[in-house]
Amino acid sequence: MIKEMYLIAGEKTESYEAFRKRILELSSMVVKSEYPDKLTLTLTVAPPPLISIIPFKRGKMASISIYRKDNTDKVSPILTGASGFWFACRAEEAIPVSYHTDRPEGAVTPGICLLTLFQKKPGITREAFIDQWHNSHTPLSLRIHPLWHYSRNVVKDVLVSKDLSWDGIVEEHFRSRTDLLNPFRFFGKPAVILQHMAEVYLDIHTFLNYHTIETWLAQEYQFD
Repeated sequence: MIKEMYLIAGEKTESYEAFRKRILELSSMVVKSEYPDKLTLTLTVAPPPLISIIPFKRGKMASISIYRKDNTDKVSPILTGASGFWFACRAEEAIPVSYHTDRPEGAVTPGICLLTLFQKKPGITREAFIDQWHNSHTPLSLRIHPLWHYSRNVVKDVLVSKDLSWDGIVEEHFRSRTDLLNPFRFFGKPAVILQHMAEVYLDIHTFLNYHTIETWLAQEYQFD
């Protein structure tokens, strides 16, 4: 199945609730008029904590994923024409760990999501970037973090870009806010937390451009 991903930023004067409603309305319009086989989205619905071990971006961001069975050159005009539209790509998705939940259309997924956008480290090949990401960082994340669902997306083709271009987009879901925001749940118990933090930090620096990484505290909605 072909997966397209669209990034839309919120306006500075737009409230989180207004942004949430706008993104849900855009997604509903896409479902009703463009007939994708599936649509999911993650978006910021509230500001992140003022103090956090994770360097969350402040502001508003939505990542909308459209799945199509047919291999076409379609690009959603509704999303690319939306206020705050930023980036669109085709991505290769892998789900190393998956939740199993049935929800009605437009329903929110329980728990919380960490949406991460990143570029490969300068000076390494794309092959080395993907190998380190998939074969080192993914198993490390699964070992250390209490992940409930992990959507790993390699950007294959950039369709439209109005600012930065990205090489990877990751959506990591946790059963509760505590699993993500409490360092002793996210990285482990006091006896191992420093070791785990060092492992993750050193591994990230082998394949990511750390200076451009963006992490957003988000919530997921699904339209099937």
